[in-house]
Amino acid sequence: MQRECKRIADQLKRSYQGEAWHGPSLTAVLEGVTAEQAAARPLADAHSIWELVLHITAWQREARRGLLGGSIDPSDEEDWPAVEENGQKAWAKALRDLGDENRSLRETVAALQDEDLESQVGNRAYSVYFLLHGVVQHNLYHAGQIILLKKALSG
Repeated sequence: MQRECKRIADQLKRSYQGEAWHGPSLTAVLEGVTAEQAAARPLADAHSIWELVLHITAWQREARRGLLGGSIDPSDEEDWPAVEENGQKAWAKALRDLGDENRSLRETVAALQDEDLESQVGNRAYSVYFLLHGVVQHNLYHAGQIILLKKALSG
């Protein structure tokens, strides 16, 4: 029987790439998005696709930090990193970083023991289990926003 930690790592992977019950994963949603589209702001007062990617990456990093015993308390700049460089090279790096953080988080989760899921995370008043399911939900929430931004760009 598969351990719970491995099942959660699988859900993290499915939210990022592969077959997911809910619909398209982040990689599917981001497929074919150019740097120009990623930086665009088709909706007033909404984040760009690029900003969302940086934010998702940041929270996967924060979750891993919490699992490794660190505190989870990102500054505004860490929570919503600024897009510092434009262009296809910088966009490709942002996408690579997203994948790298997802993979690192999955590896960290897979190495946990199921008993660890009930432990409190760093400085937060919730469990590892709650955090990890929250990361999956966070990924999918923002994937939905990206879908809407892509529709606004094409409409």
